Amino acid sequence: MTTTLRIPESLKPEDGRFGSGPSKIRPEQIAAIDAGATTLMGTSHRQAPIKQVVGSIRDGLREFFHLPDGYEVALGNGGASAFWEVACASLIARRAAFGTYGSFSAKFAASAANAPFLETPVIFKGEPGTFRLPEFTEDVDTYCWAHNETSTGVAAPIHRVPGSREAGALTVIDGTSAAGALPIDIAETDAYYFSPQKAFGSDGGLWVAVLSPAAIERAARVESNAHLEGARRWVPPFLSLIEALNNSRKDQTLNTPALATLIMMENQIRWLNGNGGLAWASARCAKSASILYSWAERSEYATPFVTQEDARSTAVVTIDLDEQVQASQVLAILRENGIVDAAGYRKLGRNQLRVGVFPSVEPSDVIAFTKCVDYVVEHL
Repeated sequence: MTTTLRIPESLKPEDGRFGSGPSKIRPEQIAAIDAGATTLMGTSHRQAPIKQVVGSIRDGLREFFHLPDGYEVALGNGGASAFWEVACASLIARRAAFGTYGSFSAKFAASAANAPFLETPVIFKGEPGTFRLPEFTEDVDTYCWAHNETSTGVAAPIHRVPGSREAGALTVIDGTSAAGALPIDIAETDAYYFSPQKAFGSDGGLWVAVLSPAAIERAARVESNAHLEGARRWVPPFLSLIEALNNSRKDQTLNTPALATLIMMENQIRWLNGNGGLAWASARCAKSASILYSWAERSEYATPFVTQEDARSTAVVTIDLDEQVQASQVLAILRENGIVDAAGYRKLGRNQLRVGVFPSVEPSDVIAFTKCVDYVVEHL
């Protein structure tokens, strides 16, 4: 392919991957797969070598999130989108309330709306670029929203809806693009779930959930149909949170997992904890995000999409470009120069850059990214 514009090597980042998920994977994680080529890859996930990897993941996440007493880590196949269905089957007893302010927060709400055994959910809708939290509602037993809306670069606060705990309601938070990048007090949640292809620098196809004692008790009660007066609710094993938890307690998953995903995630968690855990990771992401927001605010052609500063994500940064600068053209030239995956979310339909600044991304590479964009725009 002929390069339309060659960016000077001196301006380029050392690593040109800025995806919002899948995200940058460190070379050490790939080396961990190579190291396990004969001892881990191609072996049973129910045998000791893989159980040790899963056990290390669970122990590492306990340390990373400083889990309160009684909280447990569960794993299952299918990714965070599969956990929406798990939550509908096993956590929501009758009716949920959702804060929706982007594509992914709305998809979980749609799952609950389509579940024939659940009552119509209560939706508190915000516009893209803002967040909207659910409000206390008398007949709601589960409150749900996203810590970080990947599609728009909005971060929402995490705290229980006032009065919800006293009413026996659960707080279920999508942490997919936030977990490992944004600060969180897990005690403010009952289920904090995510996939490993963002801050944990691995591949998709796995969900991880941090569960409170209340969430575990709710799942056991719902799956036993103890909350129902009429017809039984069918919870297939693949969507059973109790099945997933029981297997996780044995350091395994119900179904065969992708072993490379587990190996890379385990390596990443050890790397994060070795550098200072969540405090270090969130500070590193905040530094990278501030570089982008400050650059956009100084720019003559770029502006932060999220106008409310305290709603701006420090994991996924969205930058609008002036209509005279076509993001598609800028992105094409960046890709030809090895700088990839900075496109805005397709369904949002904006003239926009979207940059993942997860812990694996070097802040110095973020600085280089801004210089490369400036160079491309100057030479268009």
